Amino acid sequence: MNSLFASDALLANGWARDVLLEWDERGIFTRVEVRQSRGSAPAAAGPVLPGMANVHSHAFQRAMAGLAEFRGHPTDDFWTWREEMYRLVRLLEPEDVEAIARHLYVEMLEHGYTSVGEFHYIHNDREGKPYADRAEMSNRIIAAAGEAGIALTLMPVLYAHGGFGHKPLSPAQRRFGGNPQFVIELARELRDFHLPHPSLRIGVAPHSVRAVDALMLTELVDTATRMDAGMPIHMHLSEQTGEVVECASTHGATPFEWVSDLVDVDERWCFIHSTHLTQLEMRKLLGTGAAVGLCPVTEANLGDGIFEFEPWFEARAPWCIGGDSHVSVSPFEELRALEYSQRLRKRVRNVAASEEFPDVAANLWRDAALGGARVLAQPAGTMEPGRRADFVVLDGSSADLESLAAPSILGVAMFGGNSQRVCDVFMGGAQVVAQGRHPRKQEAQDGYRAALRRLRSKP
Repeated sequence: MNSLFASDALLANGWARDVLLEWDERGIFTRVEVRQSRGSAPAAAGPVLPGMANVHSHAFQRAMAGLAEFRGHPTDDFWTWREEMYRLVRLLEPEDVEAIARHLYVEMLEHGYTSVGEFHYIHNDREGKPYADRAEMSNRIIAAAGEAGIALTLMPVLYAHGGFGHKPLSPAQRRFGGNPQFVIELARELRDFHLPHPSLRIGVAPHSVRAVDALMLTELVDTATRMDAGMPIHMHLSEQTGEVVECASTHGATPFEWVSDLVDVDERWCFIHSTHLTQLEMRKLLGTGAAVGLCPVTEANLGDGIFEFEPWFEARAPWCIGGDSHVSVSPFEELRALEYSQRLRKRVRNVAASEEFPDVAANLWRDAALGGARVLAQPAGTMEPGRRADFVVLDGSSADLESLAAPSILGVAMFGGNSQRVCDVFMGGAQVVAQGRHPRKQEAQDGYRAALRRLRSKP
């Protein structure tokens, strides 16, 4: 039966009791009603949450998680970490990318993510030359998502320069190289071949202010808008202080000022990181309807800094989370890191809360799920009729959760230790994780191990 009875479910307006969920053969919710009897519907094993979106993924980087933790320079930062990433980039073959992504997406599902935004920039072969099929690498990502059963928004990246002032691409960066025409033609080819599809969407991504110039940015956005007026547009913004300083030196403007002077920023946009926005920039950004995509664990790992989240939360503006380099594959860890970073910044507790909305864990999960689905153009993010039936069931049997109400269960899951609290995961009404395990976990893990053996045996 396409139904589930939840004693507790996190809906758009908060926690609800005795919720009957029903969906049709397309995996779309047809009924979400509270204070209902169970009837013949199976019962959820614990509280039910909307599926979470991971809006910013570089899937291949899962293969180097934790491998850049040796001091290589007195001021180790993003720029020195990037060299380790480039070493991996030089080695990857298409089959490696697919195996790594498939394993990662299985891990994501087991931890409560039901959709992912792939910020995809490895377009060319190891020599930096185009593949005979320009969609070779993109199709590998799409195949991996399909095999895992996760919803995917694929965003081909425009990466044209190695730095400000039209700096040439480095040898490793040549794998990323392209121009607006290449990105648009790739997006159009992927759209025409794969769409319509119930869980695949296509967007575009100008990489950053250092990797594109003004003409390229405007051409990409204008052409993408003509192709699809609602197409997601994602971009790295103000991630590192060095980038902000160099942008000001080169363009006489901050990264956000430079972008917003060239193109119309609206609700299609998601600015990834946005760590070093000024207060004036934040006020301007709040007025555009654009979202910020925060990657708290990666931002901490790289020493990038802390986004000032409180005013964004208070404004009820759209925001979401991303796994980025995948040093974490858990949305619970990302949201915990976000909240804790704000507590350290402000030296107070329970920042993502207010008198009207006092439940920190519920606020974080609900807002990130809804904002993430929006920026990925996925019809999910909350449980209501017309939305795709993507949802997560927590394991109510854990000893730590004994005799707790649903809000406290989510609080313990997010802030109490490191136990895996996800029991079941449904994507489009289909169960893709049962009792904490994905049915293709072993197969995905075996493929991942084989890829790592190949990569780590190379000089």
